[in-house]
Amino acid sequence: MDENKKIIRTGLIVLFVLIVAFAAYYFFTAGNEKTGAAPGSTLPTQKLPEEAVGKEPKDVAALSVELERSDGPVRDLMAELSSNPTFAQWIKSKDLIRKFAAAVDNIANGQSPRPQADFFIPAGKFKTVLKNGQTYLDPSSYSRYNVAADVFDSLSTSGCARLYASSRGLLRQAYRELGYPKEDFHQTLLRAIVEILKTPLVEEPIPLEMKVASYAIQDPKLEELSPAQKHLLRMGPENLQLIQAKLREVAVAIGFSEYQLPKQTVYTPEIGKEKED
Repeated sequence: MDENKKIIRTGLIVLFVLIVAFAAYYFFTAGNEKTGAAPGSTLPTQKLPEEAVGKEPKDVAALSVELERSDGPVRDLMAELSSNPTFAQWIKSKDLIRKFAAAVDNIANGQSPRPQADFFIPAGKFKTVLKNGQTYLDPSSYSRYNVAADVFDSLSTSGCARLYASSRGLLRQAYRELGYPKEDFHQTLLRAIVEILKTPLVEEPIPLEMKVASYAIQDPKLEELSPAQKHLLRMGPENLQLIQAKLREVAVAIGFSEYQLPKQTVYTPEIGKEKED
C-alpha cells in the first residue's frame, strides 16, 4: 500500500474520529444521480443527543508529545472511541495526525481523499443497471459501504470531542507542514464538515451516462458537486444520512454552532423541484 493511500486512510478515519470525518466516505468515483429537485431541499434537523450538545471540552489536557512520536498516545485515545473490530484495524496506520490533517484539507477543498483513505475502498465492483434503455447506478452497490458507515456511527461523540481537544496543537503543527503557516486548522475542519453535510441525499437511482472511460452523472446539478461530494453519493442515501448525523453530533460537541452547519438536504427525482419535509 503506497504512502498516499495510507494518508487518506487514516485521514478519514480520523476525520470522523477526530471529528468524524469525515468523513468522507466515498470520495471515490462518482456515480451521479438523477434529475430532480435541486440539491438543497432541507430535511428536518434531528435533535442531537445530550452528549453531542455543548461547547468544546475545556478540561481536556493537550497531548504533550512531539508530532513524530504522537501515534502511540493518539492511538490509545482513539481505541476508546469504539469497540468495533474494523475500527481497531483502521487505527493501526502510522502518522495518524498528519494523515488526518491532509484528509481534512482535501475535503475542505472539495477534493477526494481517496489517496489517503484506502481503508474506505469497499469490496466488490462498481455496478450499473439498465432500465428502459437508461443506465443507472445500481442501488445494490450501496451495501458495499455499510461497514464504513456502521464504524462511523459506532464512534463515541464525546470521545471524539475529547480526542480533538487534546490533539489540536499537534493538528496545527501538521497543518503548517502542509504549507499553511498562518491559517487556522479549526476553520479548515469546519469547511470540511460543511462540505460533507452539504452533500444531498438522493433517494432514487442515479442516471449515468458513459464517457470515454468512465460514467458521469447525467443530472447537471449533481454533476456540479465537488469530487468529494459525488463520491459520497455512491454510499447511498441511508449510509450518507447515518454518517452526516454522526458528523453533525461531533461538530457540535467540539464547539461548532448549529448555525454554522448546513441543514440536511434531499434531492428528488423530479427536475427543478426541491422537496422539504
